Amino acid sequence: MKAVIQRVTNAKVILNNEVPVSIGPGICVLVGFHKEDTLKDLEYIVKKILSVKLYADDNDENWEKSVVDKQLEVLIISQYTIYNGWKGNTPDFHKTMGGEKSQELYSKLMEMAREIYNPEKVKDGVFGIYRQLYLENDGSMTFEIDSPQACHELPNENSKSTI
Repeated sequence: MKAVIQRVTNAKVILNNEVPVSIGPGICVLVGFHKEDTLKDLEYIVKKILSVKLYADDNDENWEKSVVDKQLEVLIISQYTIYNGWKGNTPDFHKTMGGEKSQELYSKLMEMAREIYNPEKVKDGVFGIYRQLYLENDGSMTFEIDSPQACHELPNENSKSTI
């Protein structure tokens, strides 16, 4: 599983010229699911998203506070293309988890993030439909996090997914 985190002053999702979800200061997180991801990958990513130190403390010491420490908002968006590969110049998505399973994992991710943090501060970027995302970066702060199992190889015959 991968997450791309951007520190933002605001972000919003637009669907059919309407804004179903928006946040003020906080982080916008794009998450991608590998076809072999498990609940352990999910747990790791959720905890990491909420605990990474992206903010200064009250003494202006950088990298001391998390989004939770600062009580800021979190917008999480499923991003199918994060696990793309390439066939020449054409994107290839054979490593990406399919729609139904990734929707299940995304729902669990949202549930877990809301349980760990304030549910009103964790916003759902709307799964699986065409949308526009507008965000204003807070500095040039973009970070990628991979779950420990993110570098999946082809599974052997004995491996089984737990999801």
